[in-house]
Amino acid sequence: MPHPPALKASLKRGAFVAAANWPLIAVQFIAEGTLKLLLAVPVVGGIFLVVLLLGADVEDVMAGDVKEIISSVVGALRANPVALGFFGASFMVVLLGASVLTFIVKGGTVAILADAEARAGPIERPPLRLAALRRANLTNIEPFLSGCRTFWQRYVKLGLCLLVVYAVTAIVFLFLGFLVGGYALSGSSGVLRALLGWIFAAPLALSVLVVWITLVNFLYLLTQMAIALEDVGVREGMRRVAQFIRGSLREVAGIFGVVLLLVAITTIASILATAGLGLIAVVPFVGLAMVPLQLGAWLLRGVVFEYLALTALGAYLTQYRYYLHSLATLRVPDTASDVSGPRLA
Repeated sequence: MPHPPALKASLKRGAFVAAANWPLIAVQFIAEGTLKLLLAVPVVGGIFLVVLLLGADVEDVMAGDVKEIISSVVGALRANPVALGFFGASFMVVLLGASVLTFIVKGGTVAILADAEARAGPIERPPLRLAALRRANLTNIEPFLSGCRTFWQRYVKLGLCLLVVYAVTAIVFLFLGFLVGGYALSGSSGVLRALLGWIFAAPLALSVLVVWITLVNFLYLLTQMAIALEDVGVREGMRRVAQFIRGSLREVAGIFGVVLLLVAITTIASILATAGLGLIAVVPFVGLAMVPLQLGAWLLRGVVFEYLALTALGAYLTQYRYYLHSLATLRVPDTASDVSGPRLA
């Protein structure tokens, strides 16, 4: 039996297949951007509600980033439980609707990328030619819509499971935070002890949360892949992903580690670029160029992250197809041992 594809070959194949189907990068970027844009609608409505009905100061509410604005709106709405309830309901409706849209779009993306990876041929072997990229480019509206129609129910179900995991994670971490904070305040040292406890516990808790969310998203991606490749349900897809990880742990861990490192480098680079743009903003007249520069940086960052995600998916597809081929090879009966009938002397 041949050895599984090397890590470098899998990543190159995934990168070339993702680059050949570059419209999928744009589709995923637009879907993610639409999700964030739709989530801003109830936030803007909450701002108007707070300013017009509760008489809050606009500058106080709009100070800070999006997370701080949401916190300010929720804090101001606490004085009116009915308004807070309607704001929370509208936010949840938009969140669920926009998330379902992204789940359905993901069905078409994974279906096309899986088909492209299967038909790409040895695209990872040099020299790379334009004809090979054209052969791997299968992005078209009809197969995309067909993939959405085929997998939308299973992908929505899987996506809702993901949202439930996110919600349970948030509840558990908030509960543990209140529990630890209340226990620290109950001691004799009071506020000082609680403050020191939060200083040391917050980085550890944040690290655990980041690792957990990363692993959840990793399993979510592999389950999408298994559902699309083997045309199974969500539960069966999870079971086959567990078998795939056990059988190809080394290869899967290698792809996961390399992609995670690339994401970390890209994130650090985007933070440094944002800091550099902040320095430009204080320069007179030159600061007027901040808006197009920030827009360009946002577009570049989003496209790079989507490309890395599709590259990882292509690499996992390569390893998963080899895994399925290995299982099929092992299940082929030995014809020599199955010969029946009388033997010739």
